[in-house]
Amino acid sequence: MLSSLTFSAGAATLVPIRLGLIEGLSGPFGNAGEAVARNLQWAVERVNARGGVKLPDGAHPLELVRLDSKGNAEEALSVLKSALDQDVAFVAQGNSSAVAAALIDALNKHNQREPARQALFLNYSAVEPSLTNEKCSPWHFRFDAHADMRLGALMDVMAQDSALKRVYLIGQDYSFGQYVVRRAQELIGQRRPDVSVVGQEMHPIGRVKDFLPYATKIKASGAQAVVTGNWGNDLTLLVKAAREVGFEGKFYTFYGNALGVPGTLGEAGVDRVVALAEWHPNVGGKASDELVQRFRQRFPKPEDDYLHVRMQVMVEMLAQAIERAKSAEAGAVARALSGARYDGRTLGGLGQGVMRAGDHQFIQPLYVSVMRKAGSEGVRFDVEGSGYGFRTLRYLSAAQTELPHSCKMPAY
Repeated sequence: MLSSLTFSAGAATLVPIRLGLIEGLSGPFGNAGEAVARNLQWAVERVNARGGVKLPDGAHPLELVRLDSKGNAEEALSVLKSALDQDVAFVAQGNSSAVAAALIDALNKHNQREPARQALFLNYSAVEPSLTNEKCSPWHFRFDAHADMRLGALMDVMAQDSALKRVYLIGQDYSFGQYVVRRAQELIGQRRPDVSVVGQEMHPIGRVKDFLPYATKIKASGAQAVVTGNWGNDLTLLVKAAREVGFEGKFYTFYGNALGVPGTLGEAGVDRVVALAEWHPNVGGKASDELVQRFRQRFPKPEDDYLHVRMQVMVEMLAQAIERAKSAEAGAVARALSGARYDGRTLGGLGQGVMRAGDHQFIQPLYVSVMRKAGSEGVRFDVEGSGYGFRTLRYLSAAQTELPHSCKMPAY
């Protein structure tokens, strides 16, 4: 368990408001889970450092509770039950859309069955679109742009590359990875009918140790670019294998800006790895630069350099919703969070964002960025001590990223 209580002795006696992190903290994606834990730990510490969450009976500290799902849905449901038995009213997860879908279903049933012990699900990175469309829930709030929003931004950049004629699609073989490959093919056909998809591949998630056979097929296909939603070690090992076989094309990725990818590719990734996020360390401005510097002071090891603003925003918006509701009861907080706006201009230059009430999808700006050597124009900060960082290629405002939804939000 992680607990970040920087209160005076008197204030620390109030009951903490507990946020349960349900994530794969061990196993093949343990590094990705621990990276999330550091972000949420720091966000909790920052709330507590300014006095905690203010309720009518006083200021309550936030407390982060670590719950290891080992990266699978069955274990995630088991630790969810444990969290609910401990009266944890807020749970966070993101590193698997399949796990997220299972948690949403479980919480829907639990909250209906036990109205006195309801809980909210805060999702920071499970981006399969159905989670805020046909599977939407009043108890689920997503703080990351979903796959259609992300792909739309990437395709805007791809469409401008007139030299691009051949693309290879590869993804992890589960709901999210399947969706990205299928939808990318559709969007390429719509926006660049002159571009051929020369290969389409699904691989087991978290089980492939050697991606050389996949990289060999990519190179042999004549592809000039790869589009992938891969994350964690599945992305790092893929780009490593591509480098080893001499593939010289581009990588259009959702998550190519961290967790070992820049360091793995080195100079071979310059101008070739394109990533997408709600923020990156080189967006510029005093607030953004200070955010990077403070995070690196808190976590100075290069391998711990994984800062995502959306995870900070998620905790900030939770604290604000609790204060507006004047209660830490899940139903009251859900109503306060639904439709809530957030002004992140002082937090890393995020800009304006809103938790859309109709589907509980956070609408926020996005940045498409490309890997460059640190110190080059627009790249003040590297990532993970690699000597390489990312420069903005395209900025999309919140209004530009917003897409319609098909959610028919059930009542609380």
